[in-house]
Amino acid sequence: MNYIIASDYMPSDGSTDVTDALQQLIDQNPNRTIFFPDGTYLLGKPIMTPAHPQRSVDLQLSNFACIKAAENWNSDEAMIRLGGKDAANDIYTPGSNYGLCGGIIDGSGVAKAVSIDGGRETYVRNVNIKNAVIGLHIKRGANNGSSDADIMGVNVTGNGAPDSVGVLIDGYDNTLTNMRIADVFTGVEIRGGGNMLRNIHPLYIIHDETYGRYEESVGFRILHPMNWFDYCYSDQFAVGFDTIGGGILKNCFCWWYSDRERCHVALRSKHPFSGGIDSLVIGGAHHPECPNRFMDVENIGAAAAVEKVYLIAADGKTERIR
Repeated sequence: MNYIIASDYMPSDGSTDVTDALQQLIDQNPNRTIFFPDGTYLLGKPIMTPAHPQRSVDLQLSNFACIKAAENWNSDEAMIRLGGKDAANDIYTPGSNYGLCGGIIDGSGVAKAVSIDGGRETYVRNVNIKNAVIGLHIKRGANNGSSDADIMGVNVTGNGAPDSVGVLIDGYDNTLTNMRIADVFTGVEIRGGGNMLRNIHPLYIIHDETYGRYEESVGFRILHPMNWFDYCYSDQFAVGFDTIGGGILKNCFCWWYSDRERCHVALRSKHPFSGGIDSLVIGGAHHPECPNRFMDVENIGAAAAVEKVYLIAADGKTERIR
């Protein structure tokens, strides 16, 4: 294993700020893999990796290695900014496919965890994000807004605050698969287009101190009409899918296990919905005061392809409602 070993250059005791030492290690080792053995690496400010493929690095964490934000964190940027320096739009030069793999990124309840700031073909895989304000932020990419990022097997736990977001996507043409997101008010917010989300499961967790703002919670906030969702599951959010008027939903699911709320909405469309829905299943706790749990049927556009919508009743029976 010919990796750069981070703990050879800095302590991993969780109490010493290693930000400057880690940034220097990144800057001085282009096109190398930096490996973090088990331990806790404390950051007092963000670190940035280069987007330019001739200067990029790959960050690999062992399963119990933790990069943790200091409690006095005061930056509005993410702890780890992939492609945050040395901008480039180059997929031809070897080194463009860099990223972050493994371990734990802990926002200490005050920090944003990971952002993809620039470059293309950036990946984040098999990472556990904990206690974050925003778990993952994919910014507009170098190719006319396209980020072309590949996100797989990333679990996010937020800090439960009303401004918490599991995944925020400003960029275009990204693929996200097999993600679990919990303890956030917005599971996924998508502002860019051309994104594919498959097997994404955000879960709202009830906290009495913030419960008065429950109706603000959204599983998937869709602010661009051209995005695709396959087996995406909104769990206990007030609104499952909140869209400006488009999107392709296939084999999606909304579920509520609590009956404390005034009402639940599976899909809400700000403008006449003109996307497609195929096999949306709605179920959970019974709410007789909320008869229209699916959507505002008057806001379904003539171009919408809506079929196979199922409601699972309180007695467990399944009814096809569209």
